[in-house]
Amino acid sequence: MPVKNILVVDDSPTERFFTVDLLTKAGYLVTTAESGEEGIAKAKATKPDLILMDVVMPGLNGYQATRTLTRDEETKSIPIIVCTSKGQETDKIWGLRQGAIDYLVKPLNPEELLQRIAALP
Repeated sequence: MPVKNILVVDDSPTERFFTVDLLTKAGYLVTTAESGEEGIAKAKATKPDLILMDVVMPGLNGYQATRTLTRDEETKSIPIIVCTSKGQETDKIWGLRQGAIDYLVKPLNPEELLQRIAALP
């Protein structure tokens, strides 16, 4: 089933606005959350087809939230793409180790983001 509903978890209002605007214009239904714990709650409540998760967040960070979501019975089947503005290899490795299916460097390249989402099963 193709992706229709996307949860964007990002504490940066500017990056969140850009991502939501891009995805909405591309025809996706988008929900947002600002932090790891809020992201977990929104994922459980909305059951999105995909989560775009910023891995640099205060409190419960993106790695912990990713690990929680990929191990919880209610959310473990939701694919997660982790995003970071650092773009460091360690961020990629840790994000994928926590259960993410893919990794993107911010600022997000619009064409690359849409292509990766379209390629998901």
